[in-house]
Amino acid sequence: MRFNNEMQYQLPNGKVINLSIEEYLNLTDDDIQFLMAYDYGDTIIDPFEGSSLKSKSKIKEYNFDDIPDDLKEDDSESKSNMNETDIDDSLNISY
Repeated sequence: MRFNNEMQYQLPNGKVINLSIEEYLNLTDDDIQFLMAYDYGDTIIDPFEGSSLKSKSKIKEYNFDDIPDDLKEDDSESKSNMNETDIDDSLNISY
């Protein structure tokens, strides 16, 4: 698998530039001022351009038909019938 080692960096003026990780780590405040002074970079309309959200990967689908019925049932009725003493006992609280 090949990783893309470029990133998009938004300058304070709103323009976006593509940098490698090494270039980003070596970027100084003077470099940023220079890039803004020469109006370098692109205006991005779609903030998710190049994002992994738009990748063509398949969506994972889960099949819950194999789960036993006793795990699917909601046991809120049994919890609502508990009194404070039962709750204390289940939490191992002693007074």
